[in-house]
Amino acid sequence: MAASEPQVGNCDDMVKMVEDLNRDLEKLLDEVEKLTVQTISMTHDMVVLCSNPDLANSISHLTDVFQSCKEEIEKKWQDMPMEFKDEE
Repeated sequence: MAASEPQVGNCDDMVKMVEDLNRDLEKLLDEVEKLTVQTISMTHDMVVLCSNPDLANSISHLTDVFQSCKEEIEKKWQDMPMEFKDEE
């Protein structure tokens, strides 16, 4: 019986090590999936932009308009009385 006790401890250590390895592999797989999606998105954008150069100008214009709207909304939000902010 005494001989089987160290094996149980080794088995528990091995199970924990395998669980840790699985958790680490899942995290790495998630990161690879995210990078793959980003790469596909970038590739798609490049193909679309190369196919239609006017689209680049439109995207630039939309980005500028979005930034100015965002700044205006943030400015209005700063000026809004605290009583309205607390309601949300």
